[in-house]
Amino acid sequence: MKLSTLKVNGKELAALAGEGGLVLVESINEAEGTGWSTELFELIRLGELEQLTEWYNGGGREKLRQLMTIPYTEASYGPLYRQPRKIWGIGMNYVKDAAELAMADPNDEPVSFMKPDTSLIGPLDAIRIPPEAGKITAEAELGIIIGKTCKNIKEADVYDVIAGYTTTIDVTAADIHARNPRYLTRAKSFDTFFSFGPQFITKDEFPDPLEIKVETVINGEVAHCNKVFNMKFRPSFAVAFHSQVMTLLPGDIIMTGTPGAVVIRDGDMVECRIDHFEPLLNPVRD
Repeated sequence: MKLSTLKVNGKELAALAGEGGLVLVESINEAEGTGWSTELFELIRLGELEQLTEWYNGGGREKLRQLMTIPYTEASYGPLYRQPRKIWGIGMNYVKDAAELAMADPNDEPVSFMKPDTSLIGPLDAIRIPPEAGKITAEAELGIIIGKTCKNIKEADVYDVIAGYTTTIDVTAADIHARNPRYLTRAKSFDTFFSFGPQFITKDEFPDPLEIKVETVINGEVAHCNKVFNMKFRPSFAVAFHSQVMTLLPGDIIMTGTPGAVVIRDGDMVECRIDHFEPLLNPVRD
């Protein structure tokens, strides 16, 4: 099941992707007599996403055809939601190929960082270049959305606590970070330095996401491409590892690393392309 958040009459409302367009959850509630939350964050936080997925897979997909849709060409997307409790990131996670993966040190640990929700923007929102910040880079990444509160879980149990996946763009003030590795948090935390959406896909669509291809695209040209299979720390490990550090909550986001970064400047268009998802695009402005 694919969901998005749409801007409708001054509100940001959850909608399901159908064959002819997007159907608001509130339209489903009216037709089916259900009372599901109309915001995506609340669907996840309250555990209603699983109920909605069961409805969709049990015949709801066909029922969407009978409901009023918003055509894809007329949809105005917001970020999936505005205030996740945590945004985690993992750096330097991809290797070139399977041969290099086999040589990875099994004792390595993820290079992790956090970003504030004030850095969050949505599809087609502008990434703003901070004055005097120097070189700025952007990275396309697969994002994991946590679906259940969890702590100290094992890799084998991670599927149960994941809600699904999304496209993300991580932005970094590279020159600030280069001056001192301890400046990583500052380099990652400027306003507009994290984008996600326009589409969230539930985990049942990706029981094993290792063959997903992730691309960093700049001005329509693919700059970097790799598969999730070539991550040193794959999604199930990333969730289990970070749950050892702190309790993960519904709606928390974990970016899983990038196949490569691009330098961005005023006037550029940066894009995250991932198999099966609508692409995430953000213009760059001074």
